[in-house]
Amino acid sequence: MENPNLRHTSRYWYLQLILGIFLILVGIWVFMTPLASYVTLAIFFAFAFLITGVLEIIYAVSNRKESENWGWSLVAGIIDLVIGILLISRPQMSMIVLPFYIGFGILFRSIMAVGWSLFLKRQGIPDWGNLLAIGILGIIFAFIMLWNPIFAGFTIVFYTAFAFIIIGVFQIYLAFRLRKFHKRLE
Repeated sequence: MENPNLRHTSRYWYLQLILGIFLILVGIWVFMTPLASYVTLAIFFAFAFLITGVLEIIYAVSNRKESENWGWSLVAGIIDLVIGILLISRPQMSMIVLPFYIGFGILFRSIMAVGWSLFLKRQGIPDWGNLLAIGILGIIFAFIMLWNPIFAGFTIVFYTAFAFIIIGVFQIYLAFRLRKFHKRLE
């Protein structure tokens, strides 16, 4: 049975190809201009706080009658909003804070990974040690990022560039799969 949505989608396979090429070029640009890329990420980070704050406040106010804990969401939203405004008004502050934010985020997730691995061990799940090793490596990596924010900045830029390139490769692969499907329909 043929899917009419896929028939329509495959007709425009070349748009996925263009998108993939664009994303790869963005990834290469990020690699070649790490400082400009870092500044861009820092600005994006500041706006993310601002938008998160506004949405959290809207959520809190919208749920004030149904939720006992709406006040916590309101406070969190106000804090995010204020941080976003501060970071936007002082972009250099955003550039300084970004590695610490990422570092603490990786540290938190890595500690959670260690906790999950120990939980899996107690449940008798094999290969729990792999997750433990990843968690420990994450903790070490997080401490390196927090200890040396310059390293963290380059790491953030590298991962961003790599992600753009990987997503671009995926989009190109998808384009050729859609093209092949489209040719089969003709």
